[in-house]
Amino acid sequence: MSKRVRTAVFPVAGLGTRFLPATKAMPKEMLPVVDRPLIQYAVDEAREAGIEHFVFVTGRNKGVIEDHFDKQFELEATLAARGKAAALGELSRDLPSAGRTSFTRQQEPLGLGHAVWCARDIVGDNPFALLLPDMLFQSKPGVLKQMMDAYDDVGGNVIAVEEVPMQDVSSYGVVARGAGTDRSFAISGMVEKPKPDMAPSNLIISGRYILQPQVFDLISTQTKGAGGEIQLTDAMLKLLETQRFTGVKYAGRSFDCGSKVGFLTANIAFALDRDDVRDDFLTAVDGLGLLSTPSRRSA
Repeated sequence: MSKRVRTAVFPVAGLGTRFLPATKAMPKEMLPVVDRPLIQYAVDEAREAGIEHFVFVTGRNKGVIEDHFDKQFELEATLAARGKAAALGELSRDLPSAGRTSFTRQQEPLGLGHAVWCARDIVGDNPFALLLPDMLFQSKPGVLKQMMDAYDDVGGNVIAVEEVPMQDVSSYGVVARGAGTDRSFAISGMVEKPKPDMAPSNLIISGRYILQPQVFDLISTQTKGAGGEIQLTDAMLKLLETQRFTGVKYAGRSFDCGSKVGFLTANIAFALDRDDVRDDFLTAVDGLGLLSTPSRRSA
């Protein structure tokens, strides 16, 4: 029987240079989609999947993330005094319970593999989930929950994948598909940013992983790869030689909030999915002349 996945790792040490000057003093992971920061969506997804321990790999000037997952007594006292029970309840629901969060630092920007390795002593000899907060998903159930269902069946390592046009694969990590259904198929290989004519498929890695702890040992001994960084894909390729990797082509849609267009698109999509925002938002956009009345009502 597979060991239960109780811990999730969130790499949040990036500089967010594509969003400067907004991220000069504020972590990119705290950029809001409607009214919730990106990191909160990732944590919510992990909690839905049964995660109990949340490990954040931070860097300098990221203390606000730690503050976000802490109580703020002055704010809570003010909300209580003003009878803002709904807002107070939402703040309480967003917080992991006491002792469920850990924070460690990645002192140098040496890549995703290095960020994962920084969490090794906290994770210990246990499987763990890895969630990249830049990737935001609209899916029910959440992507990690769909992956957990596959993990419960086959164990090993699990990667969420999605299809992209073949001409776009050179921007992503791509997997080679083996036997199995969309919800659980064997991965026979992986390649980072291949040329379209060299890609094994058009299935890209989507920023959600379940990994076995042996990946830490492999990261610790590998040399720098593409971009002078320690690449997670290199360690996973080595682990693939001895352990099963399963792909889950998840049901839902993704938004790459590491890009301006992806972030703006996510705000629109999530606003349209909110009963308390949708109608007023569409009316406001329609007032700009960007939408016709028929398309507004059928969106």
